[in-house]
Amino acid sequence: MTSSGKRFYAGLLALAVLLALLPLAVSNPYYLNVFNVVALNVMVVTGLNLLIGYAGHISLGHAAFFGLGAYISGILTGSYGWEPWLTLIFAAAVVALVATIIGVPTLRLKGNYLVMATLGFNLIVSVLMVQLDDITGGPSGYSGIPPLSLFGHAIATDQSFYWLAWGLVLVGLGLARNLVHSRVGRGLKALHESPLAAAASGVPIEAYKVKVFVVSAVYASVAGSLYAHYYGIITPATFDIFKSVELVTMCIIGGMGSLWGGLFGAALITPLPQLLAVVEEYKDIIFGGILLVLLIFLPQGVVGWLEGKRMRPGGRAF
Repeated sequence: MTSSGKRFYAGLLALAVLLALLPLAVSNPYYLNVFNVVALNVMVVTGLNLLIGYAGHISLGHAAFFGLGAYISGILTGSYGWEPWLTLIFAAAVVALVATIIGVPTLRLKGNYLVMATLGFNLIVSVLMVQLDDITGGPSGYSGIPPLSLFGHAIATDQSFYWLAWGLVLVGLGLARNLVHSRVGRGLKALHESPLAAAASGVPIEAYKVKVFVVSAVYASVAGSLYAHYYGIITPATFDIFKSVELVTMCIIGGMGSLWGGLFGAALITPLPQLLAVVEEYKDIIFGGILLVLLIFLPQGVVGWLEGKRMRPGGRAF
């Protein structure tokens, strides 16, 4: 294992220890709920960062994959009595198929055209969630979704879901790291640096782009399924275009091309609106101002800036 790999897994172990100790200090259900939402966002952003940070493509459609996972799991378990874990896997498979169908033509586009294509997909899914009210419950949402269970015990409390969600986040980070350092990951890095050079080196550009797009969609789908079974109710407003923008913002603020950056971005942005609730009338202005300042002065993201601070002017680490 390389030194970077050892550092990553050491960091993952440290994060696991911190997460294990956190419930001992935080027993308030509200704060546990916030940590659980952070975990779900980290899961989506981890997959999204593979697409943005490594493949170099921005998607404004990942809230749609998040929502599809939630609605497929919710409807099949709530209306048809499917087993929740089986439904989660089925939803991920369906979303992977949808992402493949969407990705093959749209990933041929570049720049703003790709962004607009994924935005259009998100809008279509949002409209379907509202209009198919006999199936989805329409604007009011779909309720009556059963919780997940493990070894015969329902995961129906904030604390029990905390262990499940963050455990899956740790697994997701480990899998993403392995993908980044696989042949596909190295091909994506080459693609990000220079598509022409990557193609000349024999990298199957189109195939790799579709693969990472599908993987990122599956991450979002799993997070959506977990969301549905955690809250027991889902509404179209949760998965609209503004959610996609929020997810991309988390990725950029934390640091594109850094798995730790996605974690930091989600941990920073998710609770920020709640922290600004004390200034209710101005919270949107303050929230936007904070994001603007971070994007202007830390374009490489917070984690990218911290990594830069560790380096001497000559490029050697302290």
